[in-house]
Amino acid sequence: MKNSLKALLLALGMTLTACEGVFQYNPNQVIFKDSETNLNQKNIERIKAIPLKDTVRFILMGDTQRWYDETDAFIKSANSQKDIAFVLHAGDISDFGLSQEFKWVNEIMIKLKCPYLTVIGNHDLVANGPAAYRKIYGPMDYSFEYGDNKFIFINTNSREYIFNGAVPDLNWLKSQLADNHDNKNAIVVAHIPPFDGDFDPKLQEGYAGLLANDPNVKFTLYGHQHTFRDGDFYGDGVHYYLTTSTGERGYWLFTTWKGGYKAEKMTY
Repeated sequence: MKNSLKALLLALGMTLTACEGVFQYNPNQVIFKDSETNLNQKNIERIKAIPLKDTVRFILMGDTQRWYDETDAFIKSANSQKDIAFVLHAGDISDFGLSQEFKWVNEIMIKLKCPYLTVIGNHDLVANGPAAYRKIYGPMDYSFEYGDNKFIFINTNSREYIFNGAVPDLNWLKSQLADNHDNKNAIVVAHIPPFDGDFDPKLQEGYAGLLANDPNVKFTLYGHQHTFRDGDFYGDGVHYYLTTSTGERGYWLFTTWKGGYKAEKMTY
């Protein structure tokens, strides 16, 4: 019921925008409160303030889109897990790239007991989605370190850039992998995996090669396909994990330590 109501409100907003004097709200406008801006950096600061332990536990979920009730259910499940440092949202936060969608999802996600971070998905790039995403979350490519891990978030939504050879930014990724002097676990997080048809085929070999040639990359994380998948898809020692959509009520739970990790598939 809640999902249907929100979908109706979005449709009404888009319809009434053209009616002068009837409805002033434009669904494509990018307006956020101060508390709704630069959330990734704000949450990174919260994560860095968490006392370090020998292991770091975090959740990979994604593709919330219009599954608001199911995302609420995810919050209950995630909050029942012990010692979760943070949650990673693997993209497609929104369905139509509208500011209100990002707001609605954030209003649910802030119910988590821990901070959450995002990477941009292809649906988040629709309409004014890029401007809205940058405003509420920040840069599309960024990284941070916590404990024995370096997390690298990168935009891999090549189709939305007409496979122009610039997305993903392999030079930036190479520099981020190289800037790891303590040899921390290098964990690359993106929305579209390189073996998907929405990833630029001209960049697939180079992307996978960067990961395979870095001894600190043991596994890498994605969403997009709305199903659980995992495996060493290139036979190069790098394990790829795809999380299912929130609509399918599942997520991955990871535990990491220096040089190692464990992955557990969770449903709710």
